[in-house]
Amino acid sequence: MRCIRIWLWGLLLGAAWSMVSLSAQTSTAQPAAAVASSPSQHAGDDLEVVPLWPGKPPGTENWNAHEKVFVSPDGTRFVQNVTRPVLTVFRPQGKANGTAVVVCPGGAYHFLAIDYEGNDVARWLNFYGVTAFVLKYRVYPTGDDPLNEVHALMAGKPEFREHLKTAIPAADADGQQALRIVRQHASQWRIDPNRIMLMGFSAGGGVTVDVALKHDAESRPDFAAPIYAVVPSQFQVPADAPPLFIAAASDDPLLKPVQHSVRLYTAWSNAAKSAELHVYSEGGHGFGMKTKHLPVDSWKDRLMDWMVLEHLSSGRN
Repeated sequence: MRCIRIWLWGLLLGAAWSMVSLSAQTSTAQPAAAVASSPSQHAGDDLEVVPLWPGKPPGTENWNAHEKVFVSPDGTRFVQNVTRPVLTVFRPQGKANGTAVVVCPGGAYHFLAIDYEGNDVARWLNFYGVTAFVLKYRVYPTGDDPLNEVHALMAGKPEFREHLKTAIPAADADGQQALRIVRQHASQWRIDPNRIMLMGFSAGGGVTVDVALKHDAESRPDFAAPIYAVVPSQFQVPADAPPLFIAAASDDPLLKPVQHSVRLYTAWSNAAKSAELHVYSEGGHGFGMKTKHLPVDSWKDRLMDWMVLEHLSSGRN
Protein backbone atom coordinates (compact mmCIF):
# COMPACT_ATOMS: atom_id res chain seq x y z
CA MET A 1 0.00 0.00 0.00
CA ARG A 2 2.85 2.36 0.85
CA CYS A 3 4.41 1.90 -2.61
CA ILE A 4 1.06 2.58 -4.25
CA ARG A 5 0.63 5.76 -2.21
CA ILE A 6 4.11 7.01 -3.13
CA TRP A 7 3.46 6.33 -6.82
CA LEU A 8 0.07 8.03 -6.64
CA TRP A 9 1.37 11.13 -4.90
CA GLY A 10 4.29 11.34 -7.29
CA LEU A 11 1.93 11.40 -10.24
CA LEU A 12 -0.38 13.85 -8.50
CA LEU A 13 2.37 16.31 -7.73
CA GLY A 14 4.13 15.97 -11.04
CA ALA A 15 0.95 16.60 -13.00
CA ALA A 16 -0.21 19.34 -10.68
CA TRP A 17 2.93 21.33 -11.05
CA SER A 18 3.04 21.08 -14.78
CA MET A 19 0.22 23.62 -14.47
CA VAL A 20 1.94 25.98 -12.02
CA SER A 21 3.41 28.28 -14.62
CA LEU A 22 -0.05 28.64 -16.13
CA SER A 23 -1.41 29.59 -12.72
CA ALA A 24 1.35 32.09 -11.99
CA GLN A 25 0.74 33.82 -15.30
CA THR A 26 -3.06 33.82 -15.30
CA SER A 27 -4.09 34.11 -11.65
CA THR A 28 -5.09 37.69 -10.97
CA ALA A 29 -5.45 39.37 -7.63
CA GLN A 30 -9.03 39.77 -6.47
CA PRO A 31 -10.05 43.29 -5.45
CA ALA A 32 -9.88 44.12 -1.76
CA ALA A 33 -13.59 44.92 -1.82
CA ALA A 34 -14.28 41.20 -2.10
CA VAL A 35 -12.94 40.53 1.42
CA ALA A 36 -15.50 39.18 3.88
CA SER A 37 -16.62 42.04 6.10
CA SER A 38 -15.58 40.57 9.45
CA PRO A 39 -14.69 37.25 11.10
CA SER A 40 -17.87 35.74 12.50
CA GLN A 41 -17.71 31.93 12.81
CA HIS A 42 -16.14 29.86 15.56
CA ALA A 43 -15.07 26.22 15.77
CA GLY A 44 -14.62 23.98 18.77
CA ASP A 45 -11.83 24.57 21.30
CA ASP A 46 -12.47 28.30 21.01
CA LEU A 47 -10.82 28.42 17.60
CA GLU A 48 -12.10 31.19 15.39
CA VAL A 49 -13.00 30.18 11.83
CA VAL A 50 -13.04 32.93 9.21
CA PRO A 51 -14.64 32.50 5.77
CA LEU A 52 -12.47 33.84 2.95
CA TRP A 53 -15.23 34.92 0.62
CA PRO A 54 -18.74 36.34 1.03
CA GLY A 55 -20.90 33.67 -0.61
CA LYS A 56 -19.50 31.20 -3.12
CA PRO A 57 -15.85 31.79 -4.04
CA PRO A 58 -15.17 33.17 -7.52
CA GLY A 59 -14.32 30.67 -10.23
CA THR A 60 -15.76 27.55 -8.54
CA GLU A 61 -19.39 28.54 -8.10
CA ASN A 62 -20.49 25.11 -9.39
CA TRP A 63 -18.55 23.16 -6.74
CA ASN A 64 -21.12 21.77 -4.29
CA ALA A 65 -19.45 18.68 -2.80
CA HIS A 66 -19.71 18.04 0.94
CA GLU A 67 -16.50 18.72 2.90
CA LYS A 68 -15.35 15.84 5.10
CA VAL A 69 -12.33 14.25 6.74
CA PHE A 70 -10.93 10.87 5.74
CA VAL A 71 -8.08 8.88 7.26
CA SER A 72 -5.46 7.12 5.14
CA PRO A 73 -4.21 3.59 5.97
CA ASP A 74 -1.23 5.06 7.86
CA GLY A 75 -3.53 7.14 10.08
CA THR A 76 -3.04 10.51 8.38
CA ARG A 77 -6.09 12.76 8.41
CA PHE A 78 -6.99 14.55 5.21
CA VAL A 79 -9.74 17.01 4.39
CA GLN A 80 -11.44 16.62 1.02
CA ASN A 81 -14.01 18.66 -0.90
CA VAL A 82 -13.07 22.08 0.45
CA THR A 83 -15.35 24.34 -1.57
CA ARG A 84 -15.81 27.10 1.03
CA PRO A 85 -12.27 28.05 2.06
CA VAL A 86 -11.64 29.29 5.60
CA LEU A 87 -8.90 30.40 7.94
CA THR A 88 -8.73 28.81 11.40
CA VAL A 89 -7.10 31.14 13.93
CA PHE A 90 -4.62 29.74 16.44
CA ARG A 91 -3.70 32.31 19.08
CA PRO A 92 -0.71 31.82 21.39
CA GLN A 93 -1.58 31.13 25.03
CA GLY A 94 1.17 33.48 26.16
CA LYS A 95 1.86 36.97 24.88
CA ALA A 96 1.49 37.35 21.12
CA ASN A 97 4.58 38.90 19.51
CA GLY A 98 2.76 40.55 16.58
CA THR A 99 3.89 38.11 13.89
CA ALA A 100 1.32 36.19 11.86
CA VAL A 101 1.87 33.06 9.76
CA VAL A 102 -0.67 31.70 7.29
CA VAL A 103 -0.07 27.94 6.96
CA CYS A 104 -1.05 26.07 3.77
CA PRO A 105 -1.17 22.25 4.08
CA GLY A 106 -0.30 20.04 1.13
CA GLY A 107 -2.33 17.39 -0.66
CA ALA A 108 -1.84 17.69 -4.44
CA TYR A 109 -4.83 20.03 -4.82
CA HIS A 110 -7.28 17.19 -4.08
CA PHE A 111 -6.89 16.82 -0.29
CA LEU A 112 -5.31 18.70 2.62
CA ALA A 113 -2.97 17.07 5.17
CA ILE A 114 -4.64 19.14 7.83
CA ASP A 115 -2.64 18.05 10.89
CA TYR A 116 1.09 17.49 10.34
CA GLU A 117 1.23 20.21 7.67
CA GLY A 118 -1.41 22.45 9.23
CA ASN A 119 -2.77 22.37 12.77
CA ASP A 120 0.41 20.90 14.30
CA VAL A 121 2.48 23.62 12.63
CA ALA A 122 0.15 26.30 14.00
CA ARG A 123 0.43 25.02 17.56
CA TRP A 124 4.23 24.88 17.27
CA LEU A 125 4.26 28.51 16.12
CA ASN A 126 1.97 29.45 19.02
CA PHE A 127 4.63 28.23 21.45
CA TYR A 128 6.89 31.03 20.18
CA GLY A 129 4.23 33.72 20.45
CA VAL A 130 3.26 33.67 16.76
CA THR A 131 -0.41 33.94 15.79
CA ALA A 132 -1.07 31.25 13.18
CA PHE A 133 -3.82 30.84 10.61
CA VAL A 134 -4.37 27.44 8.98
CA LEU A 135 -5.73 27.92 5.48
CA LYS A 136 -8.18 25.38 4.14
CA TYR A 137 -7.95 26.39 0.51
CA ARG A 138 -10.14 24.96 -2.22
CA VAL A 139 -9.30 21.50 -3.53
CA TYR A 140 -10.90 19.72 -6.44
CA PRO A 141 -13.99 17.74 -5.34
CA THR A 142 -13.66 13.98 -4.91
CA GLY A 143 -16.08 11.16 -4.05
CA ASP A 144 -16.42 8.55 -1.31
CA ASP A 145 -13.12 6.82 -2.10
CA PRO A 146 -10.81 9.73 -2.91
CA LEU A 147 -7.51 7.82 -3.05
CA ASN A 148 -8.77 5.25 -5.53
CA GLU A 149 -10.71 7.88 -7.44
CA VAL A 150 -7.62 9.96 -8.02
CA HIS A 151 -5.62 6.82 -8.76
CA ALA A 152 -8.09 6.05 -11.55
CA LEU A 153 -7.92 9.61 -12.85
CA MET A 154 -4.15 9.32 -13.07
CA ALA A 155 -4.37 6.17 -15.20
CA GLY A 156 -4.06 8.17 -18.40
CA LYS A 157 -7.30 10.11 -18.08
CA PRO A 158 -7.07 13.71 -19.37
CA GLU A 159 -9.71 14.86 -16.88
CA PHE A 160 -7.05 15.18 -14.20
CA ARG A 161 -5.18 17.96 -15.99
CA GLU A 162 -8.51 19.68 -16.55
CA HIS A 163 -9.15 19.54 -12.81
CA LEU A 164 -5.88 21.31 -12.14
CA LYS A 165 -6.67 24.14 -14.53
CA THR A 166 -9.38 25.13 -12.05
CA ALA A 167 -7.90 23.89 -8.77
CA ILE A 168 -4.52 25.61 -8.91
CA PRO A 169 -5.79 29.13 -9.70
CA ALA A 170 -8.52 28.68 -7.06
CA ALA A 171 -5.96 27.68 -4.42
CA ASP A 172 -3.72 30.60 -5.37
CA ALA A 173 -6.64 33.05 -5.16
CA ASP A 174 -7.45 31.69 -1.69
CA GLY A 175 -3.84 32.24 -0.64
CA GLN A 176 -3.99 35.85 -1.81
CA GLN A 177 -7.34 36.39 -0.12
CA ALA A 178 -6.12 34.91 3.16
CA LEU A 179 -3.31 37.44 3.34
CA ARG A 180 -5.73 40.29 2.61
CA ILE A 181 -8.02 39.23 5.42
CA VAL A 182 -5.20 38.84 7.96
CA ARG A 183 -3.76 42.21 6.99
CA GLN A 184 -7.12 44.02 7.05
CA HIS A 185 -7.98 42.60 10.49
CA ALA A 186 -4.45 43.01 11.89
CA SER A 187 -5.50 45.34 14.71
CA GLN A 188 -8.25 42.94 15.82
CA TRP A 189 -5.79 40.05 16.06
CA ARG A 190 -2.99 42.28 17.44
CA ILE A 191 -0.77 41.62 14.45
CA ASP A 192 1.80 43.86 12.80
CA PRO A 193 0.52 44.21 9.20
CA ASN A 194 4.14 44.27 8.02
CA ARG A 195 5.04 40.95 9.67
CA ILE A 196 2.75 38.49 7.89
CA MET A 197 4.35 35.31 6.57
CA LEU A 198 2.95 32.73 4.17
CA MET A 199 4.13 29.15 4.66
CA GLY A 200 3.20 25.98 2.81
CA PHE A 201 4.06 22.34 2.29
CA SER A 202 4.10 20.43 -1.01
CA ALA A 203 1.06 21.72 -2.96
CA GLY A 204 0.60 24.28 -0.18
CA GLY A 205 4.20 25.23 -0.87
CA GLY A 206 3.12 25.73 -4.46
CA VAL A 207 0.45 28.16 -3.27
CA THR A 208 3.14 29.92 -1.23
CA VAL A 209 5.48 30.25 -4.21
CA ASP A 210 2.72 31.41 -6.54
CA VAL A 211 1.53 34.13 -4.13
CA ALA A 212 5.13 35.24 -3.50
CA LEU A 213 5.48 35.61 -7.28
CA LYS A 214 2.11 37.27 -7.98
CA HIS A 215 0.23 39.53 -5.57
CA ASP A 216 -1.05 43.03 -5.01
CA ALA A 217 -0.11 45.30 -2.10
CA GLU A 218 -2.72 43.79 0.22
CA SER A 219 -1.96 40.17 -0.65
CA ARG A 220 1.84 40.39 -0.62
CA PRO A 221 3.46 38.12 1.98
CA ASP A 222 6.13 39.99 3.94
CA PHE A 223 7.99 36.69 4.29
CA ALA A 224 7.48 33.24 2.75
CA ALA A 225 8.49 29.69 3.62
CA PRO A 226 7.90 27.06 0.89
CA ILE A 227 8.70 23.62 2.30
CA TYR A 228 9.34 20.77 -0.19
CA ALA A 229 7.43 22.84 -2.71
CA VAL A 230 7.40 22.41 -6.46
CA VAL A 231 8.46 25.49 -8.39
CA PRO A 232 7.39 26.49 -11.91
CA SER A 233 9.97 25.86 -14.59
CA GLN A 234 9.94 29.51 -15.66
CA PHE A 235 9.14 32.56 -13.57
CA GLN A 236 10.29 36.10 -12.93
CA VAL A 237 11.24 37.23 -9.45
CA PRO A 238 9.12 40.31 -8.64
CA ALA A 239 10.70 43.57 -7.56
CA ASP A 240 8.98 43.30 -4.18
CA ALA A 241 9.86 39.64 -3.64
CA PRO A 242 9.69 38.67 0.04
CA PRO A 243 12.55 37.01 1.94
CA LEU A 244 12.36 33.21 1.64
CA PHE A 245 13.08 30.26 3.90
CA ILE A 246 13.25 27.05 1.83
CA ALA A 247 13.62 23.45 3.05
CA ALA A 248 13.57 20.06 1.31
CA ALA A 249 15.17 16.61 1.37
CA SER A 250 17.53 15.24 -1.26
CA ASP A 251 15.93 11.80 -1.15
CA ASP A 252 12.42 13.12 -1.77
CA PRO A 253 10.94 10.45 -4.09
CA LEU A 254 8.42 12.90 -5.51
CA LEU A 255 10.31 16.17 -5.86
CA LYS A 256 13.94 16.78 -6.69
CA PRO A 257 15.29 19.72 -4.69
CA VAL A 258 17.90 20.48 -7.33
CA GLN A 259 15.05 21.10 -9.78
CA HIS A 260 12.78 23.02 -7.44
CA SER A 261 14.05 24.40 -4.14
CA VAL A 262 17.56 25.06 -5.45
CA ARG A 263 16.15 26.72 -8.56
CA LEU A 264 13.95 28.96 -6.42
CA TYR A 265 16.86 29.90 -4.16
CA THR A 266 19.11 30.60 -7.15
CA ALA A 267 16.53 32.85 -8.79
CA TRP A 268 16.08 34.86 -5.59
CA SER A 269 19.84 35.10 -5.11
CA ASN A 270 20.43 36.20 -8.71
CA ALA A 271 17.80 38.90 -8.23
CA ALA A 272 19.64 40.09 -5.09
CA LYS A 273 16.71 39.06 -2.89
CA SER A 274 17.05 37.47 0.54
CA ALA A 275 16.72 33.69 0.70
CA GLU A 276 17.89 30.84 2.93
CA LEU A 277 17.97 27.21 1.75
CA HIS A 278 18.26 23.96 3.74
CA VAL A 279 18.54 20.64 1.89
CA TYR A 280 18.75 17.50 4.04
CA SER A 281 20.25 14.26 2.76
CA GLU A 282 17.37 12.18 4.17
CA GLY A 283 13.78 12.99 4.96
CA GLY A 284 11.73 12.01 1.95
CA HIS A 285 8.60 13.87 0.97
CA GLY A 286 6.06 15.11 3.46
CA PHE A 287 8.20 15.20 6.61
CA GLY A 288 6.30 18.21 7.95
CA MET A 289 5.96 18.04 11.73
CA LYS A 290 6.61 14.29 11.82
CA THR A 291 9.42 12.94 13.98
CA LYS A 292 11.67 10.83 11.76
CA HIS A 293 14.70 10.62 14.08
CA LEU A 294 16.85 12.17 11.37
CA PRO A 295 18.59 15.53 11.04
CA VAL A 296 15.62 16.71 8.97
CA ASP A 297 13.66 16.89 12.24
CA SER A 298 15.60 20.08 12.97
CA TRP A 299 14.21 21.96 9.94
CA LYS A 300 11.72 23.78 12.16
CA ASP A 301 14.53 24.86 14.49
CA ARG A 302 16.33 26.36 11.51
CA LEU A 303 13.08 28.06 10.54
CA MET A 304 12.86 29.61 14.00
CA ASP A 305 16.51 30.73 13.76
CA TRP A 306 15.62 32.46 10.49
CA MET A 307 12.51 34.03 12.02
CA VAL A 308 14.64 35.43 14.84
CA LEU A 309 17.09 36.82 12.28
CA GLU A 310 14.21 38.47 10.42
CA HIS A 311 12.78 39.89 13.67
CA LEU A 312 9.66 37.73 13.43
CA SER A 313 10.29 36.04 16.77
CA SER A 314 12.53 36.24 19.80
CA GLY A 315 12.88 32.45 19.72
CA ARG A 316 11.00 32.08 23.00
CA ASN A 317 7.64 32.98 24.51
